Amino acid sequence: MKPFNRFFVFIYYVVGLVADILHPVSVEGLERLPESGALLCPNHASNWDPILVALKLPKNYRLHIMAKEELFKNPLLGWLLRKVGAFPVSRGSNDISTVRTAMRAIKDGDNLLIFPEGTVVRNGVGYIDGLPAHAKAGVAMIGVRTGAALVPVFVDGEKRLFRRTRIIFGEPYEPRCTGRRGTSEEMQRIADDVLAAAYALGGQAVGGKPL
Repeated sequence: MKPFNRFFVFIYYVVGLVADILHPVSVEGLERLPESGALLCPNHASNWDPILVALKLPKNYRLHIMAKEELFKNPLLGWLLRKVGAFPVSRGSNDISTVRTAMRAIKDGDNLLIFPEGTVVRNGVGYIDGLPAHAKAGVAMIGVRTGAALVPVFVDGEKRLFRRTRIIFGEPYEPRCTGRRGTSEEMQRIADDVLAAAYALGGQAVGGKPL
């Protein structure tokens, strides 16, 4: 496995210090994480989520992050994101190159952070293409085709300055389906299951509503 770069280490500690002040975090379940080849699947309630989750992982965890392409339009931010292992994904379109990048990261023994909902869902309400937010099947397809372990992750929804946020890592599991690639219905079921498992870790149902 390739060593992580010095720039990432610098960002890890500097941004981590700032984030700990603004949004202190309590973490559960880090011991459950596979060392490599994992697909981390959190619910998505805030733009802070990928930052907070990534900073609470070991600095040598070799994480890649699928981030919305709008963030890369700012040249400085785009450069920074790429330096720390993020790559853009175009929502609402079949971006084959993005899927290949994601699959290559897993097959190289790295780990991938992907949000099954594909968009921020605040207070249990979110929309994708005008419809209520739900899990997108792409996360299951990447998991099945790479043999990655799916890890449900819960992140507290509302983020308030100086108030503690919970991050809970669940038990990893390997998705099961018929055949080598499975059916579209199976892919959707797997994606729905991992999202439901993520919310359940925090005592919530899909969409952020209490159980």
